[in-house]
Amino acid sequence: MFWVLFLLLAWAGVLMACVRLLRATTEAAGSVESFVVEHRLSLYEAAYLAGGPDRVAVVTLLSMERGRRLLLAHTGWATVVDPVGRDPHERALLEAFGPQGQSPIRELRTAAAGHEAVRVLADRLGAAGLTVPDGVRGDLAEGLRAVRRATWLVLAMAAASLAAAPSERGTAVTVLWWFSLPLLLTLSCQAVARFEGHRHSPWASPSGRRLLLELQREDGTPDPLTAVAVHGVRAVTDPGLRAALA
Repeated sequence: MFWVLFLLLAWAGVLMACVRLLRATTEAAGSVESFVVEHRLSLYEAAYLAGGPDRVAVVTLLSMERGRRLLLAHTGWATVVDPVGRDPHERALLEAFGPQGQSPIRELRTAAAGHEAVRVLADRLGAAGLTVPDGVRGDLAEGLRAVRRATWLVLAMAAASLAAAPSERGTAVTVLWWFSLPLLLTLSCQAVARFEGHRHSPWASPSGRRLLLELQREDGTPDPLTAVAVHGVRAVTDPGLRAALA
């Protein structure tokens, strides 16, 4: 029965991880006030709420490409056609180009996503109660990572138990049955987190999600840029552009 000690260790790790994730989820639900906001989201605001800073950079790239002010090649390089930015996000993107007016799209996305213009946008949305605070989002991510680590702990303890348990067939089945319970708990937590992650943006608060839904309902046939802002690169219909952004 020495393997029972491994089982107890596995349960301890699983319960600590699940409690951590539950606490982070509870704090996330209580940390964001639900404001009654009557506001139509701008393209950049929708992009940030749906996909964060990188989504804002993608929408900026596509907006400038659509206006023939940038060329996006399927090879992953961008070329400046018109060096005049019409808003802070376009100016931030243009600042990231090299002296020859060309740059890899991946580097442009990273630079534009980390620019002060995006931080100002995030602060404005946060002040309106439309975003989840960074600390809360970080706690949720760390809680999910803890559950994943607990899954590997269960598997490791199960392997150790099988090695330490007597070699009778019935004992091995008993060990696997008992370890299947904590494993099922961790897998269920991860499945629920993945399902919720697909349903809701990790960046938008409940009020922000409501505005995103209203934006989608208002646009029966959504503008291509609005579709990208809400759904990401997968909404790009041009295969060449999709390859460039990938």
